[in-house]
This record gives sequence, C-alpha cells and structure tokens, in this order.
Amino acid sequence: MRLTSKGRYAVRAMLDLTVHSNGNPVRLQEISRRQSISLHYLEQLFRKLRTGSVVKSVRGPGGGYVLARNMDEISIKDVLNSVGENINPAKDIIGVPSSGIEATGENGETIVVNTAEFQLTRDYFQNLGNIMVDYLASTTLGDLMRKTASLSSANNAGGEAAASQSQSSANSNENAAASSSHINRSPFGDIL
Repeated sequence: MRLTSKGRYAVRAMLDLTVHSNGNPVRLQEISRRQSISLHYLEQLFRKLRTGSVVKSVRGPGGGYVLARNMDEISIKDVLNSVGENINPAKDIIGVPSSGIEATGENGETIVVNTAEFQLTRDYFQNLGNIMVDYLASTTLGDLMRKTASLSSANNAGGEAAASQSQSSANSNENAAASSSHINRSPFGDIL
C-alpha cells in the first residue's frame, strides 16, 4: 500500500469538516485555509467524496459541505475508497492468474510462475491487506474527532502547565542569578 497525498489530504479535510461542522455546512475555502490545501485540489477531492456518499453539498448562501452520514458511520476506508486510493498491498497479485503469475521466458515463451515462494508471498500480502482493510474499516471519523479533542485538551493543559513552569523557572532563575551571578543554566536543565 502506498498512501498518496490524495488519501492523506482527503482524510485531513474530512476530519476538519467533522470538527468544524456542528451540523452546519463548511465551505471549502475555510478547510483550504485551515489545512493549507489548495482550494482547486479540495474541489476535486470533494467531488469524489460526494460521489462516494460520504459528504453532501449544500447550495446557496451559507452553503458548503456536510457529512452524508453520522461521523461514527463513516470509516477511513470509506474516505480512501471514495477518492480512489489503493488500500490493499496485494491488489496487483490477486487473481492474475489465480494459479500464479505470467512471465516471459528467455525465448519469448509465456511461463507461469507458481512456486511455493510465490504462493507463500501472495498469501502473506493478502493477509496483510486484510489486516489493513480491517483497521481502516474499524476507524471512523468520530474516532479521530474524539482523538483530536483529547489531543487539543492535552495541548491546552500542557500549555498552561508549561506557562506555570516557565514562570516558576523564571522566578527560580532570578533567585539563583542573584545569589550566584557566574552560573547560567537553562530552565530545561543541562544538555548532555
């Protein structure tokens, strides 16, 4: 599996839509500005996402895009499939032909590679593909939104704690500087 920027941008844009929608349409210009994704590129992605039934467009003043279903019903697999991402690393070796793979021999004849190594490798990558598809199908936009909310609250709490620690460090640095002017330490400790 090679996830292209198309798939990454689609998931990011859908998560942005989920976070900022609150049931109201979100304009692509807003997503473009927040996520630094080209508006033209977003228009192409959202055309595919609309065809894939993960978003609906709302026309008129105050229009934009909304989720076509509940955020807990739209999986990351749905989003990636809508924009045409290949999410199965074994896609190229499945069923062409089912007993092996055709190759051209030294004399130009067609031979079928059907070795134990081919079979084992094919089965391994088919299993990997199944695991990846299951993982993507079991993660929804709602799951990612809740994760985003917990990260945001942790960052806010971390920012407040850092500000408090910074003020405490500044006070202790002032006290230390007053008592010993030749020692200059970073508030982060010594670097080893």
